[in-house]
Amino acid sequence: MINHEIKIAFDEYDSLKDLDTADYDLCLEAATALKNSHSPYSKFRVGAALRLHSGRIIYGSNQENVAYPSGLCAERVALFYWGANHPDDPVEAMAVTAQTDEFMLSKPVTSCGSCLQVLAEVEKKQDKPIKIILYAGQGPVWVIKGIENQLPFLFFEERLTT
Repeated sequence: MINHEIKIAFDEYDSLKDLDTADYDLCLEAATALKNSHSPYSKFRVGAALRLHSGRIIYGSNQENVAYPSGLCAERVALFYWGANHPDDPVEAMAVTAQTDEFMLSKPVTSCGSCLQVLAEVEKKQDKPIKIILYAGQGPVWVIKGIENQLPFLFFEERLTT
């Protein structure tokens, strides 16, 4: 028997003000994206903003549907838009924020497994890790470098791509 250990790493900042200017600005863009959330059922708004290598910003917000499985998370809305429109301009960073009027969010909201798997595919496609910045309200900010710090057992089958 071999015992394996997996470690993940991320940086925690007290507030957005502690980030460098580029990351702070990207977080403000995620808050802008949040405004286009269509979330009449959960009342849980999520916004995502991607910063591409060129400096271009791409927005995504969660889009719910009365037929629940038909909706899509903010992260995937932004990542799929990137893949359809700017696949040759690598994603440098993604900021994600959430808000609800139902209760106070005291810590960042993490991406769901489906979004993490799509993020893994994007990193693999561009052969470059993506910086993820998660925050909500006045709480801490988490900065995570690369998908392996969020999804250590990501699914990727090399034989499917050859």
